[in-house]
Amino acid sequence: MTGVLANPAPAPPVWFTELFAHRRWIRRARPFPHVYARDVFVAEFYQRLADELARVRSERPEAFDPVADNYSAVGLGLDQLRDGPLALFTTPEWHDLIAGVAGVSASGDIEGSVHHHPPGGIAGWPHNDLAPAWFGGTAPGPGEVRMADPEVDLKTGARAPGVGAREMARSVAVMFYLGNPGWQVGDGGETALFADIAGNDPVPALIVPPLDNSLVLFECTPRSWHTFAGNNKAARNSVVMWLHRPMEDVSRRWGGEGIARW
Repeated sequence: MTGVLANPAPAPPVWFTELFAHRRWIRRARPFPHVYARDVFVAEFYQRLADELARVRSERPEAFDPVADNYSAVGLGLDQLRDGPLALFTTPEWHDLIAGVAGVSASGDIEGSVHHHPPGGIAGWPHNDLAPAWFGGTAPGPGEVRMADPEVDLKTGARAPGVGAREMARSVAVMFYLGNPGWQVGDGGETALFADIAGNDPVPALIVPPLDNSLVLFECTPRSWHTFAGNNKAARNSVVMWLHRPMEDVSRRWGGEGIARW
């Protein structure tokens, strides 16, 4: 897996590296820099991930809430999935791998959920994911990850008096596709990437298929425009997550340009 760590981390443990099928992750420059990979995990571990998602969807459908207004997906936070194989996505090892591949110095703060789009989902709107996110307490220490604090509103930072919070910004977006067996061209539900969003109906420059055991990741910048393409004939499932960095780092780099305030 290529990429240069902004702050080099120790080599990952053997148990972690053995989960991956290969190191053929592709770095692409257009329509904006991103990394794409197929067959991310070995077959046995991928199947465990897919089976766990199917189990949770079957046993706890009521736990999945709408992701956003006017958006077809429902989701369940990764903070509620930390007792099974999906917990991999909340480990320090995964955090450091993604930060290294993206070439971004990330804070250890993680936000994310599993998304489920029922058949016939509508297309989303192009957005760049360069958005604020509020986390509670002090910053994570070395080798530590931290999920959002339920006492702090993730989007606004609203909280009770005396509750500490830190304003962070999304730094890397990751979409890992699973539980979509037999997907073929024409089945819909892809992730659309845009070179620009001028006009009333911008056209995607690239479509990423929701193939099982594949992923796309990219640094969140003012130009990392993407969306769910919709028109999926069958349900589409994915893990969607973000790494973070201090808001002042984003403001210093881009001067506030493109920050998507909620």
